[in-house]
Amino acid sequence: MRVLSLPSLGQRTASGCKELQMRSGCSCTLPPPAPCLPLHPAPCALHPASRDAGVSAADALPAVRTCSVPSAGAHEPGSRGCCCALAGGDRGSAASPSPRLLLPASGSPAALNLPPAAPGQAGMKLLLLVLPTLFCAVTKPLVTHPRDRHACPLGQFPCGNLSVCLPQALHCNGVDDCDNGADEENCALELFPERCQCWGQAVDCTAQDLSAVPWVSPNVTRLDLKKNKIHSLLDNQFARYRRLKKLFLQNNKIRMISPKAFAGLSQLKTLFLSHNKISQLKPRVFDDLQHLEWLMLDNNRIARIAPATFVGLKSLYFLYMLNNSLAKIPNTSLCAEMPKLSWLDLEGNRIRAVRGAVFQECRELTVLVLRRNKIRWIQGGTFSRLNRLVELDLSRNGLDELPASLFNGLADLQQLNVSYNPLNEIFPGQFESLPQLRSLSLEGLEIPNIHNLTFRRLANLSHIYFKKFQYCSSAPHVRSCKPNTDGISSFEHLLANIILRVFVWVIACVTCLGNLFVICMRSLIATENSQHAMAIKSLCCADGLMGIYLFVIGAFDLKYSGEYNKHAQGWMASLQCQLVGSLAMLSSEVSVLLLTYMTLEKYFSIVFPFSHRRAGRKQTVSVLAVIWLLGFSLSLVPLWCKESFGNYYGRNGVCFPLQSDLGERPSARGYSTTIYLGLNLAAFITIVFAYTGMFYSIHITASRTAERSVCSREVAIAKRFFFIVITDALCWIPIFLLKLLSLLQVEIPGTITSWVVIFILPINSALNPILYTITTAPFQEQLKGCLQAKPSELHECQRSSVLAVPQASTV
Repeated sequence: MRVLSLPSLGQRTASGCKELQMRSGCSCTLPPPAPCLPLHPAPCALHPASRDAGVSAADALPAVRTCSVPSAGAHEPGSRGCCCALAGGDRGSAASPSPRLLLPASGSPAALNLPPAAPGQAGMKLLLLVLPTLFCAVTKPLVTHPRDRHACPLGQFPCGNLSVCLPQALHCNGVDDCDNGADEENCALELFPERCQCWGQAVDCTAQDLSAVPWVSPNVTRLDLKKNKIHSLLDNQFARYRRLKKLFLQNNKIRMISPKAFAGLSQLKTLFLSHNKISQLKPRVFDDLQHLEWLMLDNNRIARIAPATFVGLKSLYFLYMLNNSLAKIPNTSLCAEMPKLSWLDLEGNRIRAVRGAVFQECRELTVLVLRRNKIRWIQGGTFSRLNRLVELDLSRNGLDELPASLFNGLADLQQLNVSYNPLNEIFPGQFESLPQLRSLSLEGLEIPNIHNLTFRRLANLSHIYFKKFQYCSSAPHVRSCKPNTDGISSFEHLLANIILRVFVWVIACVTCLGNLFVICMRSLIATENSQHAMAIKSLCCADGLMGIYLFVIGAFDLKYSGEYNKHAQGWMASLQCQLVGSLAMLSSEVSVLLLTYMTLEKYFSIVFPFSHRRAGRKQTVSVLAVIWLLGFSLSLVPLWCKESFGNYYGRNGVCFPLQSDLGERPSARGYSTTIYLGLNLAAFITIVFAYTGMFYSIHITASRTAERSVCSREVAIAKRFFFIVITDALCWIPIFLLKLLSLLQVEIPGTITSWVVIFILPINSALNPILYTITTAPFQEQLKGCLQAKPSELHECQRSSVLAVPQASTV
């Protein structure tokens, strides 16, 4: 039998085949499909990138295929040429074969139930049967509404709902001809650059060194051109891509965008222009982007928003302009051109002022980010009409004042951030108009006038962030308050660490008992050099004050145990904290000055033994009096000048002014810098050089003698000098470094400060009695002799005992 392929009428069912049999009188079967030869192969199907992406050849072929008529001899002699047309309703419908009309072989027309006739007569009758059908199909209108919902005539295809048939030429032409857009669904791309990749209707040309926008098929819906070398966008460059929905142009070198660059992109929803070199946006450059929802302009050089820049963006939801160079915002409302704007991010620009009209029509705005600008002034009522605003970020600006009415109207605001602004004060009723506020960030702010009334009416507030954990006592109803410690203290204890709470008592006892012991023994045992003994006892008094300071800190830690946060603000502002802080300052400064004086006195007596005249009793008393007077002055000046120094000692729980921060007053910062990096550093350097000079002088003297005793004595002196210098270094070098880093605004954990104050600062106070008295050979000999003496001889021991060893061996 010979097979004659009738034109396909869509996807025929068995009932359709029976209808054909009734109309033609022929038997109808569904044989396997005849091979089709595409006249216009689709590049997307033939391109290797498509095969790599997993796109099959059948899926990549165009929806309309036409088969060329085979030449004579393609079939057996006498056969007719075959032509198959697959309707666009089923792209590549070779898997669903169309019904074929089977004709009997030449001389065998019985299969058509026709009476026997000559072959010519059979062909004529068959033509008469088929001709009305062909005539009907040709004369039908271009757009039809067939009565049979399962068929479209030859050369047409159904829309998705099968109620309308359109000419095949309108299928996948880049234009929505069907009302539901079904004619543009599942259309493979026919044209795209060889170096790019194609997935369905998406083209990815990432990092292909393209210098211009490539030419692709008009039915593309996603075009990815990021990380290329495109320098400009010209007029009508995307006009043919009317179905484009996502366009990615970030990480290029775009400097110029023509006013009509985006003309014709009425379906575009996402546009990325991030990380380019755009410095200006022309008016109405986005005029045709009626459906754009996401616009990313971050990390460019945009310095100005011209009038009518955002005209046309009626559907814009998200505008991202992070890290540009905007110096000001237009005085007119931004949302007049973007009525649906919900998210506006202007972080990292150079905006200095915000006027009231900027956000007046932004009724849909929910997130507004203005952090990391240079804002110094915001007009009152600027945010009053942002009824739906949920998040507002004003952090890291230059605001020194917040107008009392600034947050009026923000009834739905849930998150507010005003951290790291140089605010002078916060009004008690500053946040009363924010009933729904859940998160409030006040990090980096000094709030000297903080009060319980400031946060009492914020019933929904669950998270609050301060600079100092002590401020948390002003918001006791808030579930989460950060920080919960400053490294020194915690909510429960003045000294947060259990080790610190124990060792503050240990070191206090060692310091006080050691220095008291030396004072008593120096008073009982007479010495040859009474002026030196006087200086040693004066040093012990200064070091003993450090022990008293540690005892007071330990006592208040016990007093506030378990509830320190309730008393933190009161403790640091109290007179007790100020006095105990000044006591620690007096101890450390007098100790440093006395050690320097004693070192210089020893240096001149050893290096210049014949030219140096020893200080008399009156001279020594005068020097010691001046040192103590200077120490009192240095410690009490911050208390006398409260207006200039502020709460100088009460900046932490241990009342010691070691750290500097942004909230510290300039006079206080300069004063502490002068003491620690001026006076104390100079004293430390003097001590180091003096002991180095003394050791060198002793070494030179010893080298001129050959006695072993002199050499052993030199080694002993070297050891003593080394321990004196190393203890001074251990005490003061960490303090110098901490002070220097704090001045450089390097963030120093409070934990370090607490360990320095409790362990390192008292090192000299605890070890000085050992180094300067207890471990010296003369003192040990006199002490041993007095302890072995009978009670009747004790008084004589006190009067006659002298230090027989040369003064160079004592310190």
